[in-house]
Amino acid sequence: MQKFLGVLIILCSVFGGYMWAGGSMAAIWQPAEILIIGGAAIGATIVGNPPQVLKEMRFQLRAIVSAPKDEREYYMELMALLQALLETIRNSGFKSLDQHIETPEQSDLFNRYPLVAKDFRLVSFITDNLRLMAMGQMSPHELEGLLEQEIEAIQTDLLLPSRSLQRTAEALPGFGILAAVGGIIITMQAIDGSIALIGYYVAAALVGTFIGIFGCYCFLDPASNAMAQRVKRNMTAFECVRATLVAYIAKKPTLLAIDAGRKHIQLDIKPTFNEMEKWLAEQEA
Repeated sequence: MQKFLGVLIILCSVFGGYMWAGGSMAAIWQPAEILIIGGAAIGATIVGNPPQVLKEMRFQLRAIVSAPKDEREYYMELMALLQALLETIRNSGFKSLDQHIETPEQSDLFNRYPLVAKDFRLVSFITDNLRLMAMGQMSPHELEGLLEQEIEAIQTDLLLPSRSLQRTAEALPGFGILAAVGGIIITMQAIDGSIALIGYYVAAALVGTFIGIFGCYCFLDPASNAMAQRVKRNMTAFECVRATLVAYIAKKPTLLAIDAGRKHIQLDIKPTFNEMEKWLAEQEA
């Protein structure tokens, strides 16, 4: 809803102000200019990025305009899942986790928390590192270093689409100039025509520059920023898991280990210690 409100404000401000000043919307509608700029932007994006980045870019663009997930419920489920996994290890050893971490999609433990279970990257992060912990003794410092490197690598990959979109946004004014130059060429071909005709061609050419600047600063650049912020916010779940596993390896009680992860949750959705403790007690009951 917030994103659509922002788009509405942009459209009303830009085009409302233009019409208020006496402009005609018919003059803005230049399909050829839109084709040149839009086609060049899409083509350049396809040429400059591998298929996996383009696929992730489509996914992230859909995500920023779709309804947000219930983050508070998501993190509550994550903490409950971590508690169940760690208590299973404490009571029965790492071997008892094999049925859960080898095929998490079939695990009744993971499926008990659907919001987390469908986050395949986070589930893979949890299962891979539990498997790593089960293979041998690791110091908390060693584990923390490995997890930080993995989180950094995941974040770098997930930020590639937003950075690519930002580069396309930065190129959009250039594509607008390209369309405008094409319009000036057409104008020069009609230089022996009437003043009215020349004025029409010049106005059409300037629309290319307008569309390029408008598309860059009003849509693509804000969209790339929203994508980057969403990725960084989602990475909090990985930090939460990292802190929990490191605290557990450091021989902290399960509740304190989970609380170490809780401290990484964003302030606007972070539960208090009492809320977390109550929730986890309810899950055990």
